[in-house]
Amino acid sequence: MNTAVQPLDVTAIRRDFPLLSRVLNGKPVIYLDSAVSGQMPLPVIERMTKYEREEHTNVHRGVSTLSQEATDHFEAAREKVRSFIGAGSIKEIIWTRGTTEAINLVAQTFGRMTVKAGDEILLSGMEHHANIVPWQMLAEEKGASIKVIPMTDAGELIPEALDELITNRTKLLGVVHVSNVLGTVNSVKEIIAKAHAKGVPVLVDGAQAVPHLKVDVKDLDADFYVFSGHKLSGPTGIGVLYGKLAHLEAMPPWHGGGSMIRSVTWEKTTYLGAPGKFEAGTPPIAAAIGLGTAIDYLTALGFDRIAAYEHELLAYATECLARIPGLRILGTAREKASVISFVVEGIHPHDLGSLLDGEGVVVRAGHHCAQPVMARFNVPATTRASFAYFNTRQEVDVLVSAILKAIELFK
Repeated sequence: MNTAVQPLDVTAIRRDFPLLSRVLNGKPVIYLDSAVSGQMPLPVIERMTKYEREEHTNVHRGVSTLSQEATDHFEAAREKVRSFIGAGSIKEIIWTRGTTEAINLVAQTFGRMTVKAGDEILLSGMEHHANIVPWQMLAEEKGASIKVIPMTDAGELIPEALDELITNRTKLLGVVHVSNVLGTVNSVKEIIAKAHAKGVPVLVDGAQAVPHLKVDVKDLDADFYVFSGHKLSGPTGIGVLYGKLAHLEAMPPWHGGGSMIRSVTWEKTTYLGAPGKFEAGTPPIAAAIGLGTAIDYLTALGFDRIAAYEHELLAYATECLARIPGLRILGTAREKASVISFVVEGIHPHDLGSLLDGEGVVVRAGHHCAQPVMARFNVPATTRASFAYFNTRQEVDVLVSAILKAIELFK
């Protein structure tokens, strides 16, 4: 039996993305910035438009047909997320505005319950600011401290370091599943197992993982798993917090208001259980429906096919970029997602990003909200090209040509 993964029809897929037909500075757009925001395909755009045009009203509690329909669509999207990440119950799926809010929610509820003076919070050395700053704020408030899991020059975490780093004062471990700068796919299942062996709960930042990998939170045994819709070919303004139900039920609400209560009197308010008690106010209904449609779209393409195609594209781009004189790639881990950060000798990443933009090539330049990673590799910033399932080898060739052109200008 032939078990080979069937290839993606990239030409057909590209027709689903209107942005790819745009012209910038007289050049066709080449979008190599999916790590900051994935493009939304037409089915997502059209489904959200349908809601706004024909179905728009509020969810929950309404007795009208429209409200009941909107509630059904909204909660169906929650079920799609549950199935997508392998959670056990829709009660474990909390809507947030994005990964950042999801982490803050955990820090300000579970973290406040758990961390006290003298305790330690353990984070990896390759975290995005979103998985650093909330914990620093909590540590400062509580009189706790932050410890860091080191990484190698290749951009791989050193799991063995956990044997000494985890102590009886460690109250939580936060780790990114895929680095937004280095592309490293971390062995989070191994890290979680080591932490759990010493009774330490783990939060995983999955923002860069869910677009590229099939995630199963029960298999990973993550206590919390967070991600954003806009990385996943969905809209901005919507994110997901997965939490084990026992944790969520023990955590207090974060925001107060409508929708998250059972009853309110002047003397006392009683709250809904999870997920309701964490979703005060009117939720991002259209965005949630759009995220559900994005999950449908990617699932239909097949994550095995997406991963195989992006892996091939990453290998080709890495080979081509490595041949450019004076170009250094940061992050050469054995397991990588389709992200390449690099520096070019004699050209500041911001200047290179602007020059590439002049050629129609959209990349990201800066510290990528990961300044500790920049410090680890002794650079102020990098240029980052991030590839998706709609990119092509021809676009990689244009990127390479544009970099060579920039090098000539700076000679």
